[in-house]
Amino acid sequence: MSRVYDDERLAGAYERGNEMPEASLRAWVTLIASYVQRASPSIIEIGSGTGVFSAAMARWIEGSEVTGVDASEVMLAEARRHHPHPAVRYLLGEAETVPAAEGVFDLAFMSRVIHHLPDRAQACRELARVLRADGRVVVRTTFRERLDALVYDYWPQLRAIDEQRFPGEEEVVADFVSAGFTLDEVISFAQPVAANLAEYHARLASRPQSKFTRLTEDEFHRGLVRLEAAARNETLGKPRPILERYDVAVFSRL
Repeated sequence: MSRVYDDERLAGAYERGNEMPEASLRAWVTLIASYVQRASPSIIEIGSGTGVFSAAMARWIEGSEVTGVDASEVMLAEARRHHPHPAVRYLLGEAETVPAAEGVFDLAFMSRVIHHLPDRAQACRELARVLRADGRVVVRTTFRERLDALVYDYWPQLRAIDEQRFPGEEEVVADFVSAGFTLDEVISFAQPVAANLAEYHARLASRPQSKFTRLTEDEFHRGLVRLEAAARNETLGKPRPILERYDVAVFSRL
């Protein structure tokens, strides 16, 4: 995965800047849990970052045991600090060489990771190796053809950057099918991440996502000024919750 996440500043900002309301996080876990086909499942999260989803799945999927794997030691340090849980273990590892035996997991989850993988096809083969028969993979991402993040309104140059970075739906499906999976479904799912633009501005001021490292200081500052102005204008009307929408692709191992 991208080594940008070895940056201690980004790891700290990522934890603070990517929080979501508990109700939204729980809605995501409820969706993930709907794809689990066994009681007390064994779950692996690839690219677990600071552990938000790993700990949440352990909390709200009854009887689950969760392994969070990440390629960044500094991200894992943040996960162990902020999201410890007795049913979660955090391991250093790459998506292409998962530190696990064959056929031990019922579900694999990846959130905002697929575009970071240097060898997506090999990562798919590794997931097929570590999943049990009929195990599932849930991929939370935004496919290239449906890039619609609110950040593009304030940093329009990020759209062109993400069009280069993010794979399309057909590419991802083809890699999983080649690795021995079948596509179950692709859905769209959105949840609130901030109460209003002011809260959203405060969150993004720390540059908590890797995409912002691709901007110059001046480019980032100008976008932040645009967002701040929009937040001030919003206070004159009726602030609305900020939604983040993602594509969710679900695959079953043959």
